[in-house]
Amino acid sequence: MAKGHGLKTKTTLGAVLLAAGSASRMGHRPKCLLELHGVPLIQRQLMALSQAGVDEVVVVLGHYAANIQKAITPFPVKQTLNPHPDDGQNASLHLGLQALSESCDAVLVALADQPLIEAQDIQDLISAYAQRPLGMHVVQPRVDGLPGNPVMFSAEVCQHILASDTSFGCRQWQKDHPEQVYHWVTTNSHYRTDVDTLEDIKTLAQRTGLQLIWPSTFKSSAP
Repeated sequence: MAKGHGLKTKTTLGAVLLAAGSASRMGHRPKCLLELHGVPLIQRQLMALSQAGVDEVVVVLGHYAANIQKAITPFPVKQTLNPHPDDGQNASLHLGLQALSESCDAVLVALADQPLIEAQDIQDLISAYAQRPLGMHVVQPRVDGLPGNPVMFSAEVCQHILASDTSFGCRQWQKDHPEQVYHWVTTNSHYRTDVDTLEDIKTLAQRTGLQLIWPSTFKSSAP
């Protein structure tokens, strides 16, 4: 990871896309493969990151790796496997950060189960990071007073996380350095929308009219 504060004229931006979880609250099915308009959520995230100008993407896999790999094969991304995905999200974050090239000046950490995130949302976050107040190293969307995702942070934060044990991640860094966290206030609910449970799928449909559909491989186990 490159050192230095702020965005250079040409910033190299890396992204870590977390997709290693067991999705136990979703009936142990890979929620990132839920389809919106026929496109798996993880593919939608990868397209949004690419269209927003992210230079390098690492996808962290764990549970359901073989199924998810089939969906991301067409994309020019790095893949890294967490052999112990139940150790927690921070362990996956460490693996993703380790896989990024040292040329990255800033890192965006995204979740694979956010159905509404589009390229514009990523671009807006990148712009907020570029315009963040001096001395701020983490930018996190804040919607209706609540934290959202993705988050974006500097190379310094990345180095700090990697120098710590695998239980330490961006959330812990923010707790230790609250004065260096820019809570970017926005009304965009996309940053607060994810799907962790079957009820979340129903709520999304009721609120937006958007239907998330299981791929045929997992449809037989769907309620």
